Amino acid sequence: MQEQPQPVPAGGGLRGRVALVTGGATGLGRAVCLEFAARGVAVGFNYLELPGRDVAAQALLTETALRAQGVAVFCTHCDVRDRDDVDRFVQQSREQLGGVHYLVNNAGVTHDGALWRLSEEAWREVLDTNVTGAFHCLQAVAPAMREQRYGKVVNVASHQAFRPGFGIANYAASKAALVGLTKSAAVDLGSANINVNAVAPGFVRTELLVKLPREVLDRAEKGSVLGRVAEPEDIARVIVFLCSEDARHITGQVIVVDGGLTLGS
Repeated sequence: MQEQPQPVPAGGGLRGRVALVTGGATGLGRAVCLEFAARGVAVGFNYLELPGRDVAAQALLTETALRAQGVAVFCTHCDVRDRDDVDRFVQQSREQLGGVHYLVNNAGVTHDGALWRLSEEAWREVLDTNVTGAFHCLQAVAPAMREQRYGKVVNVASHQAFRPGFGIANYAASKAALVGLTKSAAVDLGSANINVNAVAPGFVRTELLVKLPREVLDRAEKGSVLGRVAEPEDIARVIVFLCSEDARHITGQVIVVDGGLTLGS
């Protein structure tokens, strides 16, 4: 068989590329943005105001931290459930930053509750954000990535797609669907030299996790064979690796980054 050369960006590294990160103002999304910036990648990220949290202020802090690393940044309010909003975010990011090479679908919400108590609204909001939102972003970047015959997409799933706990039927279903979307998109976009993968984190030490009761955090730590929960950087570095040329032959895969949590009985 004759080897077919594949398009590779000039220089082969991440520096000078453009990454879009949904939900990039806080938590894991913020860590991903900072990890890209540390490697010289321009970053576009969105945020959405949430009840009881001043996300706009946190987005400004994240934007300031990114600019301090010397990269171009674009930040805007965008609801990934709204296709027009997503199209605007992607178009403005490309105009401001000069293109799009990487997409990280990180935006997600939870509304936990026992199956028999879940409201229709709680079900729809989680599925619409975690799955349909990722689909909207994929569709929005696909034309540019296909035209340039290059792109990397990483979806943030969860270990709970495979091992759900109690009271998270909507969340577990959304993350399992995101795994299916990842594999399907990898098939559809592979011929255009676009890699689509997912990471499935376990518990991550974000501001939401530390607000949980101490016994919940203790159980999470004891459930991991490494005896700890992940720091946001532990997940962010795997995501950035999947966007690098070192991972150019990986697609349609789900990388579980849970400290061995799912190895337990």
